[in-house]
Amino acid sequence: MLTRRSLLLGSAATMLVLHSAHAAGAPAPRQVTAAGLTAPIDIVDDKWGVPHIRAQSIPDAFFGQGYVVARDRLFQLDLAHRREMGRLAEAFGPEFAPHDAVARLFLYRGDPTAELAKVPENVLACARAYVAGINARIDEVMADPAALPLEYGILGVAPLKWDIVDLVLGRGVSAGSVTDEVRRARLAGMGLLDLDAIMAPLRPAWPLAVPEGLDAAAITEADLGVLGIGPLPFASLVPRDEPDRGNDGSNAWTIGPQRTATGRPILTNDPHLGIGSFGPRHVVHLTAPGLDVIGGGNPGLAGIMQGHTDRFAFGRTNFHIDQEDLFVFELHPDDPERYRHGTGWRTFERVEISVPVKGAAPHAATLRYAVQGPVVAHDPAKRRATVLASVDLQPGASGAFAMIAINLARDWEDLRAAAFRFHPSPTNFHYADVNGNHGWQVIGFVPQRRRGYGLMPVPGDGRYDWTGVSDFRALPSEYNPAKGWFASANQNNLPANWPRDRIPAFSFRDPYRYDRIAEVLSAQPKHRIADSITLLNDTISTPARQLVALLPATASPAAAPALAMLRGWDGRLAADSAPAALYQIFWRDLGRRVLAQIVPERARGLVDEIAPSVLLGFLAKPDQRLGAEPAKARDAMVDASLAAAWTQAQETLGTDPAAWRWDALHQVQIRHPLWRIPAITAAFPAIEGEGSGGDSYTVMARWVRRGGWNVSGGASYLQVIDVGAWDNSLFLNLAGNSNDPRSPHYRDLYAPWIAGKMQPMLFSRAAVDAHTAGRTMLRPARD
Repeated sequence: MLTRRSLLLGSAATMLVLHSAHAAGAPAPRQVTAAGLTAPIDIVDDKWGVPHIRAQSIPDAFFGQGYVVARDRLFQLDLAHRREMGRLAEAFGPEFAPHDAVARLFLYRGDPTAELAKVPENVLACARAYVAGINARIDEVMADPAALPLEYGILGVAPLKWDIVDLVLGRGVSAGSVTDEVRRARLAGMGLLDLDAIMAPLRPAWPLAVPEGLDAAAITEADLGVLGIGPLPFASLVPRDEPDRGNDGSNAWTIGPQRTATGRPILTNDPHLGIGSFGPRHVVHLTAPGLDVIGGGNPGLAGIMQGHTDRFAFGRTNFHIDQEDLFVFELHPDDPERYRHGTGWRTFERVEISVPVKGAAPHAATLRYAVQGPVVAHDPAKRRATVLASVDLQPGASGAFAMIAINLARDWEDLRAAAFRFHPSPTNFHYADVNGNHGWQVIGFVPQRRRGYGLMPVPGDGRYDWTGVSDFRALPSEYNPAKGWFASANQNNLPANWPRDRIPAFSFRDPYRYDRIAEVLSAQPKHRIADSITLLNDTISTPARQLVALLPATASPAAAPALAMLRGWDGRLAADSAPAALYQIFWRDLGRRVLAQIVPERARGLVDEIAPSVLLGFLAKPDQRLGAEPAKARDAMVDASLAAAWTQAQETLGTDPAAWRWDALHQVQIRHPLWRIPAITAAFPAIEGEGSGGDSYTVMARWVRRGGWNVSGGASYLQVIDVGAWDNSLFLNLAGNSNDPRSPHYRDLYAPWIAGKMQPMLFSRAAVDAHTAGRTMLRPARD
């Protein structure tokens, strides 16, 4: 009930916020009325495009986050939301309908009300407010079409409103590890299972064997079913090559106070994600009584993923947990809607759906479900079906509330007691607080398999069923390690004595980035913020150094110029380095030659990459796969590759080697995902013109696209946090905080990102007010 006292208090609060908005000569705030608010919100945009939300309650702060992310990234939000919910065809037409049907197959099928009831009331209130904030911005732009993002007018569509239930239903399910499972089974069916170690050596090392009861020779690509549906029609407008396997990941390190120059902890993090289209992070600052948190959030997910509160800093890298399995079913000979399980037959649960389609009749589809999960392939002619089991589809595994819970936590024990239970995704969580503590905890849900290790498809008859999932309490952690620092870079960081029956995955990455980070941190007894920035921009390549050490002393006349350039090189993949450009061309050519020698023709469609450690090991110790004289054959291959690389470099970079630069090949180009539509291209100018150093295996991760040289991913968001002296903290967010070309923050951080020039992550009210560029006042709508 709205009493006179509450009205007076609300009016007084409004006056205080308005006074703040007009203080120190700041620009007059833009006034917006928004449904769903309980009190006014002041949004202060600083000169780097970061919105600082000042609310009078914690839920209202999350309302503000929903509003500003929709203000800056509405079409990005909308496209992802429609895709998740299976509602693209109703806006974009018939060719999207099959994709919508697949999306609906993977929506959560439990009781969403029961799922929401498990969420603590304070966390759920923030999630509801975030959704309301998005919807408030949608209402605003629908009432004023001039404020709509440009895509809507070009495409003739309208944004989709959100509902809190959507956060429970959408789980972001993907093929995950099952594509690896199918590849291994197909190789096993050929009698060539050993070849899998060329492409994806298991880490930790583990013997591969065909699961009992699986006919590996019967496994085909068709068993992936709808998981192999291919890119969206939108994506098909943009030619893209896939990045190398070793790319996914991130770097993070925490330095304890005994190892820093200031006596305060430092936390550094740079999540590695795709680069080339919409940025994966939106930076925002949320404040309210009991809440003060800033950092990079995932558009469409409430809360901050990497950043700091007023009590602690936090970051994350990918840990590895195998959270998917592919089950192969035998269908009943007389009824393809029945499948063998246990000692008898079960009937698939069938759901008939009708997908609305713009300009056409609804698209009808049949969805099937077995005890383990959704049916991804159903082939009555072969009496065969395959089913995906995924942690994402389990009760309590939505992940939509995890960031809120983490942001509301006050310390390490608070995080462990509550927040981590909401986080199903495999993550190395880094922590450092104002009391000088720092820690690392692996979080994520681990499937409990009745038998097997998830390395190949398994029979669906019940022998390999999951019996449940376990959470972070079954995973490793450290708190205030004696060495004074901790780092993760997607390497195998399971403790040396970790039980072999509790290994969560075998897909940990080559340790090159971690080894370089550890080398640097171990040699710095008094680490500084500047040292973290330098390390984030480090381009030393361990594979390059190792390859140079393996080069022969002499070469043929055609290869001699390349050999001469590389032999004296330090392995630094600097942007302006000629040897770095030559090395990349040489490395790719050499890998192809080795694969052609050691992989039979019939398996090359499956084994089309060679892991760096495998290639380097093969060069160091060639074996009989190269013939009767393997060392001689290796030397001839290296010589031919050096000569070919020199020729290609001249053709690509020019005839003057002194003018060669790695960044001339390794360009950073950001374009709208629909850039092939002429009107989109005209409205959304490409952000381009610069190149980058680094590659997939340097600390400054800049993935190299297969089949091309452009940067396809890496650390688009970076942060260095001075724990406790928060205004000293720094960030970068490529290419800026807005996707709207009418905004000054569409590309304002492109040049700083290229240069590695970190920007202030302002936190204190005084610092923010001193750099205010714009303000918005959100007022509650009154009935």
